[in-house]
Amino acid sequence: MARKIGSRYTANQILGRGSAGTVWLGEGPDGPVAIKLLREDLASDQELVGRFVQERTALLGLEHPNVVSVRDLVVDGNDLALVMDLVRGTDLRTRLERERRLSPEAAVAITADVADGLAAAHAAGVVHRDVKPENILLDMQGPLGPGGAHPALLTDFGVAKLIDSPKRTRATKIIGTPDYLAPEIVEGLPPRAAVDIYALATVLYELLAGFTPFGGGHPGAVLRRHVTETVVPLPGIPDELWQLIVQCLAKGPASRLRASELAARLRELLPLLAGMPPLDVDEPGADAAEEERDEAVPAEPAPAGDRARRRGAVPLVPGAKPDSNRDTHTSMRVPAPDELAGPAHGTARAPRTPGAPRPGSARHRTAARRRRITLSVAGALLAAAVGAGAWWAASGDDPAAPQDTRHSAPQSP
Repeated sequence: MARKIGSRYTANQILGRGSAGTVWLGEGPDGPVAIKLLREDLASDQELVGRFVQERTALLGLEHPNVVSVRDLVVDGNDLALVMDLVRGTDLRTRLERERRLSPEAAVAITADVADGLAAAHAAGVVHRDVKPENILLDMQGPLGPGGAHPALLTDFGVAKLIDSPKRTRATKIIGTPDYLAPEIVEGLPPRAAVDIYALATVLYELLAGFTPFGGGHPGAVLRRHVTETVVPLPGIPDELWQLIVQCLAKGPASRLRASELAARLRELLPLLAGMPPLDVDEPGADAAEEERDEAVPAEPAPAGDRARRRGAVPLVPGAKPDSNRDTHTSMRVPAPDELAGPAHGTARAPRTPGAPRPGSARHRTAARRRRITLSVAGALLAAAVGAGAWWAASGDDPAAPQDTRHSAPQSP
């Protein structure tokens, strides 16, 4: 199964697959490495190969403890590969799939690590453009940090920029993963450093809640929500942390923090979060099944296994299937201005405390209808009681008056 990559590297074993290519465990002159071999159709694109070579200096010069360093770029026949440091661990998506959500302390510690890596990249003029859990690696051999978090490293720098060429995207396409796209990208503006901050704040929200603030459903619906919807607060976290998330999810790029500022602010909050358990909020994917069931029968707790299997993807477009596609570099049409126009509303995926019906849901409407019926019945009974009292008063037979039960003796004539 081993294959040569250029003249200096050997790919021995597949570690993972993504939409841009395959990651191999490899061997180089200086020991074990990770080799990201891009897809063959990308390697056959001469324009892309030229961009690949042009980015060599910037990518090789990016070194930081929270960045997976690129050691070499290989262009050899049909092979187009990035040779990177090998991280002994897993990606953040895998941990999320296993644990669903992290403790606030661990989530903030991991996000602060990634923000430190982004600060170094932005200082070097490099924008990642595809920050998401799949591109964050956890070093299982590194020292444990706050909340038991392993050191986090950001990988795949440069891949989004390499693939995002005018030939591939044209004027009607955008590149990225829908859940994490900043509003300015959706509106067709060039990506600056602030898009990475927006994406990282989305990742932090997901680590805390178990779902992204604007994701779920048809990709077009996701894109529109990034532009028009407002994020709904997560119950149970300190206000200082929530305000930080809100600032970094601001629609205007200039309102967001810089990466270095975000990292510093997050680390300042760590003592406040020590010992806090993971949040207890319902996943938005639970609503559809719950609402249909609650129309017919009273709510019952779902089995733990069912709750664990649910991933928050809500089809918001009629007929659409829940969107489980979180692949890198999904190509999508840029929505027209009229599709993005409209007032900002609270997100349709608002989190809530367990057992509480969400306003506007079928379960909420059912509860409201039951309250109206109860009030109507009570009103009718009250009106009947008042009417009966009036009738007795008019007849002079007050049922509440004491009755004389004594019998008079007959009078003698």
